[in-house]
Amino acid sequence: MTTFEALGLKTEILQAITDLGFTSPTPIQEQAIPVLLSGTTDFVGLAQTGTGKTAAFGLPLLQLINSADRFPQALIVCPTRELCLQITNDLLDYKKHLKGVQTEAVYGGASITMQIRNLRQGVQIVVATPGRLIDLIERKAIDLQKVKYVVLDEADEMLNMGFRDDIDFVLKNTINRESIWLFSATMPPEVRAISKNFMTSPKEITVGKKNSGNVNIDHQFYITAAHHRYETLKRLIDFNPGMYGIIFTRTKADAQEISERLSKNGYDIEALHGDLTQQQRDKVMGRFRSKALQLLIATDVAARGIDVDGITHVINYELPDDIEVYTHRSGRTARAGKSGICISIIHTRETFKIRQLEKMVNATFHKVDIPSGKEVCRRQFFHFMDKLIQTDISHGDYETYLPDLMQKFENVSKEEVLQRVAALEFDHFLKYYENADDLNTKLNERGRSQEFSKEAINSTGSRSERTFSRRDNGYTRLFINLGIKDGFYKASFLQFILDESNLKKEVLGKIDMRDMNSWVEVDKANAGKMIKAIDGKRYNNRTVRMNEADGGFKRPTDEGRKRTYAPASRERR
Repeated sequence: MTTFEALGLKTEILQAITDLGFTSPTPIQEQAIPVLLSGTTDFVGLAQTGTGKTAAFGLPLLQLINSADRFPQALIVCPTRELCLQITNDLLDYKKHLKGVQTEAVYGGASITMQIRNLRQGVQIVVATPGRLIDLIERKAIDLQKVKYVVLDEADEMLNMGFRDDIDFVLKNTINRESIWLFSATMPPEVRAISKNFMTSPKEITVGKKNSGNVNIDHQFYITAAHHRYETLKRLIDFNPGMYGIIFTRTKADAQEISERLSKNGYDIEALHGDLTQQQRDKVMGRFRSKALQLLIATDVAARGIDVDGITHVINYELPDDIEVYTHRSGRTARAGKSGICISIIHTRETFKIRQLEKMVNATFHKVDIPSGKEVCRRQFFHFMDKLIQTDISHGDYETYLPDLMQKFENVSKEEVLQRVAALEFDHFLKYYENADDLNTKLNERGRSQEFSKEAINSTGSRSERTFSRRDNGYTRLFINLGIKDGFYKASFLQFILDESNLKKEVLGKIDMRDMNSWVEVDKANAGKMIKAIDGKRYNNRTVRMNEADGGFKRPTDEGRKRTYAPASRERR
């Protein structure tokens, strides 16, 4: 078994590793650290979240910098403020026994004046989110001319969030760097392009298969009707009483609504989404990390960079539109060699997405039946009894009360005591689930729901004809002057239009995104509401235009793109 000593790390760093309880390197650490210690080799590391990537680049970085030089020598760029703070805190632990090494986290939502002041006092390692880093460069508050090492952490996430231009800008301004270290969970073409454009013969290491998921995750999916989605979620939470997990939704409206409904029903849950201030986000994350909250419900954008130990379950309330996002969602569990469960709640027409995901993460997804009401009650009952038996009674003067208790229960049998305890604890569960519906959607031999099959029998014409007719008659096509060049990908664009219009995803049909603009199908009853909510809004310092599209989903011409698109200024993050 390889040891950290064998990797070539110096004594002070090894001492910090020992203090943290690390005994042997993870596969990505074992393969990356010897390469990175040379300092002159461009590097691409592909590994899932939770595999120890921060130490893989953080330990050699601390060894390579010169503590006597008080200017930025290393730059770590990551997608979110949460990940920025997490990396900074990890570096503080790793440099515990190193003298004169200073780090600074720069990110949006915190005082830029304080960050500038700290930078001017002299730091060797800067950990930054792209938006705030660009702010500092433009204010001439940070000098990248002497930066030797640039680390791009969660590179695929940064590109998904629309930071491609920012990354290019940073790399073009670190002209004296000796190496780029790129870490990513997946390797889409955009990440490969960075490697091709800015790196020289990079050493590439893959832990596991490319774009694959963590082998310690059990991927499960439950099929139910769309209108039973919330009830299915609630039942799965009740069926797993020891759950400590994150629930993912597509929109912040869904996150807030589900959080409020579950809170009213007595669950320890809070929502994390883009409408929260940094102070509110920190408070929610603090409560979740301390396990004062059992559950956190979040959008993909809000949850990026979350690194919390011990998460047992990740629940996809809805599957993400971008299937690569699934890898990042599921990677919140089964960290540091532990096992975890990733649950997806789907309806019958989404089964094809499960097959796509299986191919992408190179894992088998298990179809599981939604538990019945009786099964939930049984699971809760025995969980409570296990806790009762395992309760520590060594502390406290309980013996003082035993004579009175014995007298109180002298005419009550043990069986009756157990029944009364069960009734006291589970009366509400038993009543709620007494006549609970079966939430499972049954599939016929062709994989279609029985509900759909009946519709097919009672309707005339083929399925494709009915689908076309419904879309043609029931939807209005809307044009909007926002597209991929504005930093959107499909999932974030969907979240934007739903959040701004306060509508549900069910009212949407086809979405066609182009570089400069997009077309959206909305059911006729809600088209006017969406136009009224979005048309005239400001996005990245320009006016958003939305109106009915006379030409439907026609591919825009180059001339049309020039007329409709106005370049967006950079949004400060």
